[in-house]
Amino acid sequence: MKHIILFNSRAKLFLTVLVCLFNISCSRSVDPRLQAAYDLIERVTPGYGNQFRLELIAPEEGKDVYEIGESDGKVLLRGNNPVSLATAYHQYLKYTCRVHLSWNGTQMNLPEKLPLPKTITHNVIQGKYRVYMNYCTVSYSAPWWDWERWQREIDFMAMNSINMPLSVVGLEAVWYNTLLKHKFTDEEARKFLAAPAHAAWQWMQNLQGSGDPLPKSWIDSHRVLGKQIIDRELELGMQPIQQGFSGYVPRELKEKYPEAGIQFQPSWCGFVGSAQLDPTDSLFQVIGRDFLEEQKKLYGAHGVYAADPFHESFPPVNTPEYLAAVGNSIHKLFTDFDSTAVWAMQAWDIREPIAKAVPKEDLLILDLDGKRCQKDSAFWGYPVIAGNLHNFGGRINLHGDLRLLASNQYAQAVKRSPNICGSGLFMESIGQNPVYYDLAFEMPLHADSIDIEEWLSEYTCRRYGHFSKYADEAWKILLNAPYGIGTNGTEFSSIIAARPALDVKKSGPNAGFNIPYDPMDLYRAEELLLKEASLLQQSDAYLFDIMDVQRQLMSNLGQIIHKEAVKAFRKKNKKEFLLHSQRFLSLLGDVDTLLRTRLEFNFDKWLSDARRWGQTPEEQDFFEKDATALVTVWGADGDPLIFDYAWKEWAGLIDNYYSKRWKMFYAMLLEHLDNGTSYSEEGLLLTHGREAFRANQFYNHLADWELSYVSASGKVHNPLTSGNTLEIVQRLYEKYLHLMEEYKKDYSSEKISDDMPRFENLKAKA
Repeated sequence: MKHIILFNSRAKLFLTVLVCLFNISCSRSVDPRLQAAYDLIERVTPGYGNQFRLELIAPEEGKDVYEIGESDGKVLLRGNNPVSLATAYHQYLKYTCRVHLSWNGTQMNLPEKLPLPKTITHNVIQGKYRVYMNYCTVSYSAPWWDWERWQREIDFMAMNSINMPLSVVGLEAVWYNTLLKHKFTDEEARKFLAAPAHAAWQWMQNLQGSGDPLPKSWIDSHRVLGKQIIDRELELGMQPIQQGFSGYVPRELKEKYPEAGIQFQPSWCGFVGSAQLDPTDSLFQVIGRDFLEEQKKLYGAHGVYAADPFHESFPPVNTPEYLAAVGNSIHKLFTDFDSTAVWAMQAWDIREPIAKAVPKEDLLILDLDGKRCQKDSAFWGYPVIAGNLHNFGGRINLHGDLRLLASNQYAQAVKRSPNICGSGLFMESIGQNPVYYDLAFEMPLHADSIDIEEWLSEYTCRRYGHFSKYADEAWKILLNAPYGIGTNGTEFSSIIAARPALDVKKSGPNAGFNIPYDPMDLYRAEELLLKEASLLQQSDAYLFDIMDVQRQLMSNLGQIIHKEAVKAFRKKNKKEFLLHSQRFLSLLGDVDTLLRTRLEFNFDKWLSDARRWGQTPEEQDFFEKDATALVTVWGADGDPLIFDYAWKEWAGLIDNYYSKRWKMFYAMLLEHLDNGTSYSEEGLLLTHGREAFRANQFYNHLADWELSYVSASGKVHNPLTSGNTLEIVQRLYEKYLHLMEEYKKDYSSEKISDDMPRFENLKAKA
C-alpha cells in the first residue's frame, strides 16, 4: 500500500509538471491577439476553429490589412490585429462560403469541411478608424441587452472592421460614485440618473432623471456588464471611446455649491433644462477629475474621451474668447488626467473657437451625417471621421440610398480633405434595413466605388443560400424604389404609427408623408421573391425579407385607404366611410399578425427584455414604463412634445396602441356622422408640424389614454411569436394586391430629387 501511494504521488507530480510546461508553451506560442481571433471564430462558428490558421502581419502605411489564403489544408487568415483577422474571417465566410450574417436573418449553411480559398486575397482597410454607434444607438436599440447579446454585437463589430466603438454602458455607476463624493445621498444620486431607455439623452446633456430613483440593482448589474463589454473590445484590439466631462451636472448641485458657476439650460423637447457647470469655474476641474478617476477605477482609462460642450444648448457667454477658454479648460482636464488623451467631439453642435483651442493631435471630430466632409478642407485641418447617419429613432421603413453608399463617400471625401482619417456609422438605431448595413459595413474594404448591381446579386445569393433569377430581379426593383436616390437619412412617415388626424401630416416630429417610388414596385418585388419560395424558404434571412417587404407595401397602402375614409367623412357618406375605415383597421390587424411571426419587430420582446432586468415587481414595472414611453409618447416633464419620434411598426404595439388610437378616432368621426355634426382640424395648435398633444377635446382625451397606457404594467403578450411567416405573407400578398389594384388610381407618387434634404435635424425644427 505504501508503494502505491508513493507511485500516485509521483504520478500526480509528473502530471502537474507536464500541465505547467504545456501551459507555458501555449502562452509562449499563442499570441493573445491570435487567441482573441480564434475565440471569436469559435463563438461564431463553433467547432470550426481548427480549420483555420491565423498569423499576424505588419500594417501597411499605418492602415489595417488582412489576407485570405490557404496553408497545409487549412484556411489561412492573416492580419495586423484581431479586428483585421476577424474581418478576414468574415470576408472568407461571405465570399468563399456564401454565408450571410445580419441582425435580421442569417444564412449559415456550412459544410463539415470548409472550402479552401481558390485565390489569395490581400486587402488594406481604408481609414485609420472605423467608428460605431452614437449615444442614441444604445438607447434606441440596446438598453435591455445582456452580455450574450452584447457579445454577439462586439463580434459583429470586429467582423465588420469596426475598431473604435462608443463604450458608455455602465456610466450610471461612474456618476453614482462621483455624486456620492460631492454631497449627494444615495437616493439623490439615483434620482438624478435617467431610466435606461432615456440614458442616451442624459449622456448627451439634454435631460436628467426619470421621476423615480434608478434602481441600485441596475447600477450594479451594468457596472459588471460595462466591464465585460470594454474588456472584450480591448481583447479584440479596439479603441473604445469613453465618456469625458464637459460640465453637465445635476441641477441640485447648485444647492450643494451655491457659489459655483452653474447655469440652468432652457427646456429641451418638453424636459426641464439640464444644468451646466461653467468649464472655467474652479469646481469644473475637481468634479471632472473625480468623474474620470471613478471611470478609470471601474473600466480603465483608454485614451479617447467624448465630450460635447453645450450640446443642443447654449453657452453662458457666446464670445470667441470665452469659447476658447472652455476648449482650453476641457483639454486641460483630459491631458492632466491622461497625457495621451484624445478628445472625441461630435460635429453636431461644434463651435469653432472650442475646437481650435485644442491641438490638432489631441482632437478627433465626428461628423455624424458626413455632410461637411463632402466639402473641401473640412474642419480646419483637424482629424475627422466621415459619418453616415442613416436612421433616426429606430423607425423601420425600407429606405437607404444604396447607390450613394456604393459611390464610396469616404474615398471621395478624403480627396477633398486629407485630414479625414476614418469613417463611422452613427445611426440612431440598428436592427432594420439589413441590406443597407451590409453594404455600409463593407465599404471601408473598398478603395473606390463599386458596381451596386453586381454587389446586390452577390448579396442576394449569400443571403438566401441559392442563386435565384427571380430574387435577383426583385432586388433590382428594390434598388430603384425604397433604396433609390435620395432615401438616405430620412424615414418617411408611417400612417400606421401616426397619431390619428383627418389630414395626417407625419407620424413623428420629423419626416412627412411621401412614397418616393411607385408603390406597385413593392408588389412586383414581392411577387418575384415568392416565386421561388420552395427553394429559398430554408433561409431565415429570406423569410425576414418577404415579411419586411409585405409590411412596407401594406403600410404604404394604408395611406391611400385612410385618405379615402376621410373623403367619405367630408362627403358625409357613412357607407363609404365605414367601408374604408374598417379596411384600414383590418389592415392594421393584418400587419400585426404578419409581424407576430418573427421577433425582430416585436414590442412584447422589447418589454419582456426590459422587465427581465428588474429584481422586484416594482423594478420590473419601472423598466416596462420606460421601455413603453420611449417608443410611444417619448417622454417629457410635462406634456410630450416629440411624441411618436421613435415610432415602430411592431407586433403588439400596433395591436394594443396604434390600432386603438385609430379606433377611437374613427369612432369619434362616426359619432359626428350619426349626429350630423362637423369636425375640423383647422387652426389647431401644432407642434413640430402636426397637431399638438392636447390640440382639442379629442386629442386631450387621447392624450390621457396614451399616458395611462405608458404607465400600465403587465402589457407583455405571450407567446411572443406565432404563425408561419411564409404562409401568412402569401395570404396577405394576394389580399392586398387586389385591394391595391382597386385603390391605386387614387395614388400619385413624388420622386425625390438629388437636391432634397436627406437628413433630419430635430433641434433645427423645434
